[in-house]
Amino acid sequence: MGKITFQQSISLDGFSAGPNQSLEEPLGVGGESLHEWVVALDVWRQMHGMDGGERTASSAIIEEVTTGVGAHIMGRNMFGGGPGPWGDDQWKGWWGDNPPFHVPVFVLTHYEREPLILEGGNEFHFVTEGPERALELARTAAGDRDIAIAGGAKAVQQFLRMGVVDEFWVHETPVVLGSGSRFFDDVFPLSLRQISSIAGNGVTHLKYEVVR
Repeated sequence: MGKITFQQSISLDGFSAGPNQSLEEPLGVGGESLHEWVVALDVWRQMHGMDGGERTASSAIIEEVTTGVGAHIMGRNMFGGGPGPWGDDQWKGWWGDNPPFHVPVFVLTHYEREPLILEGGNEFHFVTEGPERALELARTAAGDRDIAIAGGAKAVQQFLRMGVVDEFWVHETPVVLGSGSRFFDDVFPLSLRQISSIAGNGVTHLKYEVVR
């Protein structure tokens, strides 16, 4: 059985998104600045069907966190499309016809929807029975590979409170947002062992093991 992991960019004051999140600004005001370091990378651009990009110490981190993943779990806000029922013009995600996952993705939602099958082995399954059921389905899909909790903050917090996360990366950026979605809200007590600290361009990568 693989590990249960996640990765997250956060501000120096602990936010993973800025205030006033919306369809127009899904990461809130100032939230896009948390990810400037990754969108410049060669490996990130390749994953999204783009050319170019720079090769830095951060490139190896992204390769590590995306290799060996057999299934993803994400919250409704991470998948997007706004709150409430799905409607007739059903949202297909932020990533176009060939998202960067290439394995089954289980989306936590209160509203039923048929699976969405896209190019590149991307399958989105919409789970209304809660995080425990999503994890059960993800374990079956992943087999011996890892399960990555793709976000957002509330989804990750649910699995931290469940005590099932094995390890994770925090990408700390030199940004102060002041308000927004605080990433580690309501997950205490949480005992961690630091595995590594790696400096990148405009980011520090911190890897932790969850101590049970």
